[in-house]
Amino acid sequence: MSTARTIHHALVLNLHQPAGNLAELLATDPWEARQILCAYDRIPRSLWRYEDIAKVHLSLSGTLLETLSDPAFQAEVYGIVRLGDLLWYLQNTRIIEILGTGYYHPVLPLIPPADREEQIRRWQGIGRHLFWRETCPGFWPPELGFSMELIPLLAAAGYRYCIVDSEYVVAKTPMSWAALRYRPHIARYGGRQIIVVVRDRDLSIAQESGMEPTWFLREVRERTRHCDFEPLVVTATDGENGGWFRNLTPGETFWDRCHAPLMEGIRSGAIEDLRAVFINDYIDRFGVYGEVIVRAGAWNTGEHSGIGFVQWTGSEAQREAWRRVHEVSARIRRVEERGSPGDPDARRQLEEARWRLLRAETSCNFFWGDARLGRCHADLDAALERLAAFE
Repeated sequence: MSTARTIHHALVLNLHQPAGNLAELLATDPWEARQILCAYDRIPRSLWRYEDIAKVHLSLSGTLLETLSDPAFQAEVYGIVRLGDLLWYLQNTRIIEILGTGYYHPVLPLIPPADREEQIRRWQGIGRHLFWRETCPGFWPPELGFSMELIPLLAAAGYRYCIVDSEYVVAKTPMSWAALRYRPHIARYGGRQIIVVVRDRDLSIAQESGMEPTWFLREVRERTRHCDFEPLVVTATDGENGGWFRNLTPGETFWDRCHAPLMEGIRSGAIEDLRAVFINDYIDRFGVYGEVIVRAGAWNTGEHSGIGFVQWTGSEAQREAWRRVHEVSARIRRVEERGSPGDPDARRQLEEARWRLLRAETSCNFFWGDARLGRCHADLDAALERLAAFE
């Protein structure tokens, strides 16, 4: 098939584990821990063969990076994966673009506004340390949870673009369905702006559940056939959940069944119209088109569409936990507004209260209905114990 137009494909994978979860799995379910660790290790190894043409964007939560870089945990899993080597491999900028995110993987629109900056700042700290770069151009909102009031914060943090879900993007500038979905756009709020890059939800669902490369090619060609521009197709999913990514059987993973055949086709010339791309490079080359509004929401999870954040707020117990999160956050701010404590021990107590609050906000505490809310409340209780000395 010969065509002058190229379809640019940006592959995005989200990687996250709650604090301590991998260590807990290693003790209670070592087989699952092995599958997850091998899924991480498989990413750069699958790309090496195609270093000239392959590209992937990775978002790694701060808590996952904390675990992967912990010397004690590295020693414990040395016979499974060499995590020090893995972190080095992830610095290969020819094949991997790291995306910024929130440290404890919170649904950012749901947490107190005062905590959003801290979640972003703390991730940038560990990201700079482990990946040897001052900035990342792109931002991955945990759970793709986005609302327009995040724009000034992300812009101030230095991010050029943010990935959002196609379900929520509404055109302000008149444009076609194809242009809305397959071009980057500008979104503005509070006097600031950011580039928003649209994740194709339908194609991403297929990527998550298992898709044949021939189907993917047919689908992207059909979806972009009315584009009078070179389209950017973004597929974004978790990268370590489900058998499609975790499978330890050679030849039965996303990388073997889908990614490798696409790369082989591109390399051989059998696929002429598809190319892997870094989003930042696409923006540099083709720019952005028009202005959009992004309605508040998250990505699809299981039986939930992400509309209204119901997965994380649907039960009374979840809403009560959120009430406590906001209450503890407000109490910490009141202490901070009185000025930094002069006593070193008091400063440590305040810092521990703060990180306990931030950890309580992780999306996983709320994602499983009421099952993990006890972890949220335990961290909030610990934070309140440390605040008692200031009140």
